[in-house]
This record gives sequence, C-alpha cells and structure tokens, in this order.
Amino acid sequence: MRLHHLMPLLVTLSFVLPPDAAARGSATIEAPTRSIVVDGTRLAYRSIGPAGGVPLLLLNRFRGTMDDWDPALIDRIAAERQVLMFDQPGFARSEGTPQDSLGAFAATAARFVKALGHERVDVMGFSMGGTVALQFALDHPALLRRLVVAGSGPGFVPDTPPGPFAPERIWSVATKPVNDDGDFLFLFFEDSASSQAAGRAYRQRLRARTDAHARPVDAAAWQAQLKSAMAVAAEGSSLLPRLGAIQQPVLVANGRRDVMVSTYASYAMAQALPQGRLLVYPDSGHGFLFQYPDDFGGEVVRFLR
Repeated sequence: MRLHHLMPLLVTLSFVLPPDAAARGSATIEAPTRSIVVDGTRLAYRSIGPAGGVPLLLLNRFRGTMDDWDPALIDRIAAERQVLMFDQPGFARSEGTPQDSLGAFAATAARFVKALGHERVDVMGFSMGGTVALQFALDHPALLRRLVVAGSGPGFVPDTPPGPFAPERIWSVATKPVNDDGDFLFLFFEDSASSQAAGRAYRQRLRARTDAHARPVDAAAWQAQLKSAMAVAAEGSSLLPRLGAIQQPVLVANGRRDVMVSTYASYAMAQALPQGRLLVYPDSGHGFLFQYPDDFGGEVVRFLR
C-alpha cells in the first residue's frame, strides 16, 4: 500500500490556545457543551443556531474535535440553520471506546441524530469527516437530505497526479505527537502571503473559546481512526466505485492545491456522484473553508436551502 493513498485522511493537529477577546460574541464560541447518552455511551455535543427544520450535522476531521470548527464559518451557517457538532465515542469530551471503522463512525452519527429526535439531517464532513459522511450517505440514506464533502476523498482514487511535496514529508509532519504553527500552516494553507495570513487568522479565532482543546484526542483514539482510514486506502476497498448509489445532492469543495487530499479526488467524486457539484477555491489548500469562511458558509447555506 502506497503512503500517499493514506494521506487524504490524515490531519493531525492538536493544540491548546489562549482566549482571543476579538472573537467574543460568537454563537459558536459561546455555545455550551451538552451531553446525551447514545446506546449507553455519553457523547458531548453542541447545538448552534435556530432550532427547527432540518439541522446540519458536522463530522470532524482526523484527530479533530468540536473545538476545531472555525467560529466564523459556523456562525455564518448558524445564522440561518441549526448546526449540530459532536465528538465520537472515546474522542475528547465524549466517553466510551474509540471505534475503528468508517461504518461504525457513520452508525454512531446516525444514532446520535435519532437520539436528538431528528428524522432527517443535512451532513457536512471535513477531511476524514467527509469520508465518514460518504459512508453515512451509503449506509443511512433515509436519514440524509443533502451532503457537503469538504477537503476530503473516498479513499483510493486511481491516476491521482503527484502532489507538490513528497508523501514522506507530509507523513512526517502529519504524524507528529503535537503540531506547531508552522506544521499547521504547511498542511492546511498554501505557501502564499495571503493564504498563510488566513491560516494565522483562523488559529486566532479558535483561541476565543476559553476551554478550547481542553481534552485533545488521545493516541488510542486517533490510531483507531487511522485503522478506518487504511481500510479504504486500497483500490479494491475505496468508496469511489460506490458513489453512484448516493442519490442526494452533494456539494464537493476543496482548495486548488490541497497537500493532504489531492484536489483531483474532489474532481473524481464530483464525476462519480449522480448529483455532485464541485467548488474549488483559489490560493488555498486543505483549509480553504477556514480561509474563506464567509464565502464558503454562504455557499453551504444556499446549497442546503
């Protein structure tokens, strides 16, 4: 198995940041952390925005938690929609044992939705969360209305062109126990003054929540997550050939030069999805949605109407 087939699902950023007064007043930052028992396991979650209608469920990236969602992006969406976010069992604030398959992650998301009393949801997954979102669409189609897949892929994609950096370099950065600012900007943003500045601004916004990253994802959890990523990294196990079964409208989006998940994978998904549409942002990479939070948030809202 070649290493670059695993990289689309690897995002390994864990950090603790001080508060930023400039971002106070954000509904996302001020949202209380709640809990709900799902099949005997207490899961941590947050709800932002007006209740009623079909909510938008967020699925976290590899090694990500609720605290990694950009307040600027979520506030833009939550101005019109109820947004739900949660931590999977054994991750960060949630109790339980970490799961190690895409199907298990998708099943927990489905049970979480039902436990909150919702019959249908829209789903947005980022990075590995996007791959889980595809599995959710395949396994639980009756629960899904519309889907957004951001900076993600279905696993193995044939004929993917080589990226700008050697996979070994990306792997060595992505698998550090703790990533510093330079690592984060390298993995998520383009090497341009504007993109790097946007990356620093995103990180600044994350600081505003005083308890952000108080409980990072531990090694046992992300290693279980990595196992699920490896399960679709081979040609015979990729989700790509199965995407034709997803009949719901799907918005696929990415930056133009994503070193974590090749933008080519986004193009391949948009071709394979019967109702797929593709959105690519300039001067950006994996973290495009945090570089253009207002613009992308507006696109999401319009797509979900």
